Amino acid sequence: MNRPWQRRLIAFGAVALGVIYLINPTAGVLELIPDALPVVGNLDEAAATALVIWGIQAWRQAASTLPALPSRSNGKAEHATGQHR
Repeated sequence: MNRPWQRRLIAFGAVALGVIYLINPTAGVLELIPDALPVVGNLDEAAATALVIWGIQAWRQAASTLPALPSRSNGKAEHATGQHR
């Protein structure tokens, strides 16, 4: 995947999915591993947290590789100096 916008899209989806899983108030509709199980009960929350952290890092990395937007001249500089075309 060499396109920054694709990486940003996947990163956004990962963050959204992880946050939805972590904020899930019902604790049963999307629960992959029941929290009542000792030791392994919180592994799904740990994985969701890792997914959110990865998504944020991927988003920031993709944002730094995006090309800069071209600057547009709106003509104010020419009018301020009195030069007209």
